[in-house]
Amino acid sequence: MSVRKLKPITPGQRFKVVNGFDAITADKPEKSLLAPIKRSGGRNSQGKMTIRHRGGGHKRRYRIIDFKRDKQDVAAEVKSIQYDPNRTAFIALVEYADGDKRYIIAQNGLQVGQKISSGENAAPEIGNALPLSKIPLGTIISCIELRPGQGAIMARSAGTFAQLMAREGKYATIKLPSGETRLVLANCLGTIGAVSNSDQQLIVSGKAGRSRWLGRRPRTRPVAMNPVDHPMGGGEGRASGGHPRSKNGIPAKGFRTRSKNKDTNRYILERRKK
Repeated sequence: MSVRKLKPITPGQRFKVVNGFDAITADKPEKSLLAPIKRSGGRNSQGKMTIRHRGGGHKRRYRIIDFKRDKQDVAAEVKSIQYDPNRTAFIALVEYADGDKRYIIAQNGLQVGQKISSGENAAPEIGNALPLSKIPLGTIISCIELRPGQGAIMARSAGTFAQLMAREGKYATIKLPSGETRLVLANCLGTIGAVSNSDQQLIVSGKAGRSRWLGRRPRTRPVAMNPVDHPMGGGEGRASGGHPRSKNGIPAKGFRTRSKNKDTNRYILERRKK
């Protein structure tokens, strides 16, 4: 994986850094694994705007991803590595021995033609999904379940990974990408290797229009608003705005919003870093 810095032949390209896409091997998606996406523009079922700065953007089709990896003890061959407009990570098209095709999140180092599998009998190799009880301690993993059979929900973004630290009884200790250390049931699945497209963090959009393509609308700075519009608005001249906070008045930058009485607090051994 690599990035390309463009020559500044236009103002929008002066600082632009784009993905090299050298890991991509196919440019057409598998039609049988596509689904439509209805865009909400940040509005709920009543039509009220619940998320600001959303709307527009390029039309997309959803790629159906197999997060559960429930086809166990059946070998699959990696057919191609593809771009997915709905996520930062690359995806891999795999075909099982019985002809079934599925998309999975591609791990770093996954190659076309490679054989992968899932289940208790799978080898701890890149792209294979195993229960945490069968993965060697210290292994770098990603796409981790929080509940058995739920499907991967942790460490799915580009370049992210977790580390299996220890096992005791029916729980495994995992250090997550946020820095949090928590207990997860040892019969939950995890995939060996870090998620692909680790250079995603180096990309520079270069212009405001590229945010519009992604469906992000312009955002007004709160300190430029009036007091009626935001807690940080108002003041004579260029007032600093006081303590940073959201439009609802919840403090930002370090204020912890997790409930102290949450039932799952007992599984968190070390909170994420501030």
